[in-house]
Amino acid sequence: MPDQTTPATPPPAEQLPEAAPGRTYVENKPPRGLYVRVFIYVVATHALLAFMSLLVVIAKTR
Repeated sequence: MPDQTTPATPPPAEQLPEAAPGRTYVENKPPRGLYVRVFIYVVATHALLAFMSLLVVIAKTR
């Protein structure tokens, strides 16, 4: 740990360079993770339904 006891102060406003104008964020498409989650949910739902159908078929044959 440094021996500094006082917090560092930012430079005065007159020494700061001019900030470039920020880009406007426009959300026009969903995040990639959304597609992955939907895909996993769809696959998991189909797998669960297939397993339950298999159990029903096995139960009916006994």
